[in-house]
Amino acid sequence: MTLASRITGLVRELLVAAFFGASATTDAFNVAFRLPNLLRRLFAEGAFSQAFVPVLAATRETDGLAATHRLVSHIATVLVWVLLVTCVVGVLAAPGLVWLIASGLQQTDGGYDTAVLLTRWMFPYIGFMSLVAMAAGVLNTWKRFLVPAATPVLLNVAMIIAAAVGAPWLARLGIEPIYALAAGVMVGGALQLGIQIPALRRIGVFPKIGIRPSAIKEAWNDAGTRRILSLMAPALLGVSVAQISLLINTQIASYLQPGSVSWLTYADRLMEFPTALLGVALGVVLLPQLASAKAQGDLDAYSALLNWGLRLVVVLTVPCALALLIIPEPLVAALYNYGRFTAGDVQQTSLALAGYGVGLVGLVAIKILAPGYYANQDTKTPVKIAIVVLVITQALNAVFVPYFAHAGLALAIGLGALINAAWLWIGLRRRQVLRHGAGWSGLLVRVTVAASAMGAWLYWGAQAFAWHGDGVSWVGRLGALGLVCIVGGIIYLGALALMGFPLRQLMQRRAVVSALDNITEPKKES
Repeated sequence: MTLASRITGLVRELLVAAFFGASATTDAFNVAFRLPNLLRRLFAEGAFSQAFVPVLAATRETDGLAATHRLVSHIATVLVWVLLVTCVVGVLAAPGLVWLIASGLQQTDGGYDTAVLLTRWMFPYIGFMSLVAMAAGVLNTWKRFLVPAATPVLLNVAMIIAAAVGAPWLARLGIEPIYALAAGVMVGGALQLGIQIPALRRIGVFPKIGIRPSAIKEAWNDAGTRRILSLMAPALLGVSVAQISLLINTQIASYLQPGSVSWLTYADRLMEFPTALLGVALGVVLLPQLASAKAQGDLDAYSALLNWGLRLVVVLTVPCALALLIIPEPLVAALYNYGRFTAGDVQQTSLALAGYGVGLVGLVAIKILAPGYYANQDTKTPVKIAIVVLVITQALNAVFVPYFAHAGLALAIGLGALINAAWLWIGLRRRQVLRHGAGWSGLLVRVTVAASAMGAWLYWGAQAFAWHGDGVSWVGRLGALGLVCIVGGIIYLGALALMGFPLRQLMQRRAVVSALDNITEPKKES
């Protein structure tokens, strides 16, 4: 389902690029959409989930279903009322928020006013997504992964319809078409929340929202609520560091050439494809299982889960990172170079995509390593690491942006992610929470050889085909890209198989851990 959400997300971005291109108007939409997304990452997917899931899992293991249902109801009550106030404040304070994140839009014709209006329309999206994150945390703890993973598809479909149908309709009415996307965002948010309701009812933990002041007070004073809030404080600081970095980068980009915010956004969407498919999906599955293993005192299972996740990161992310570095222009041209998205936009977006590619392995690894701390109810250590990495990233911006403009921002983020991931890994190793088994050296050698073979093919493919221009059809571009990527994947996996890597066991945790522990020397059964 995560793969489905990424594919529909690419279709969404393709349509947005074709209809709107990269301009001051699209910069305004991306800034406005980034504001609720920023808060969503702070409170919903970020600090809240990191604090909520471990406490929920521990309550379920030790206190039973009734206490767990009561905790969910109390948390939902507090969340609903806090979100209501937040949304009202966000709508009223939209001009100040836009200035805070992208004051450079004031230099463009109408960009700032458009961003303010779009922010007011889309800010309530944070309310939908925060409640979706709470429901997803419950469902994931019950190992019901399907519905939470499917919800992003609904947002993408709503925005696809908005771009394909709503935007042309508004254009015929003489209204700025970009407003159709705002409507798509809000409809998508409502649909994502709506699909969670029957799923929660099926497992018997649909929350009861308190309306009376006494019920709100009881929910606020609940011991579980207090525990989650105490864990959220350092987690919120840690997630805030990453979002502060994003805010600073958006502010810087708003003062660069018009279209810079959009180029970074389009590149970020492509980078998020492997990040979400591998990192987010694995992290979602790992966190509740790690929390359960910790609650049961099974440290061997705890270490084995982390070990399995990191092996998958290496095997699956290295070829993706190599593709972003070697064929960024073919990827961008084949997916975006239509309608108002020009050849110049292709070049600028490709530069940003290559910058992100430098740190892709780190970006995915963080999604695996950070739950190793959160499941142990340690939210402070990742915060300390994130603060130092923020300082390093901004120092890198000062070095790179004067030479590489918006691409320097992407490169700084990539390098910062590598530093962050390495630091998290070292911390888990020192605590002996993560104990690597045998076979890592053999795994790294095999991946290096296979990735090198694939990289040679990708380099040839990048030069062998015409990727944009008047004489290149969309069928030709997508066909050539499909050929290059599919053959590259076959080369990579085929090389691994020839060197004795257990491909059939790759997606089976217990099998792959035991198998990889024994591939230092190739074995006949492999």
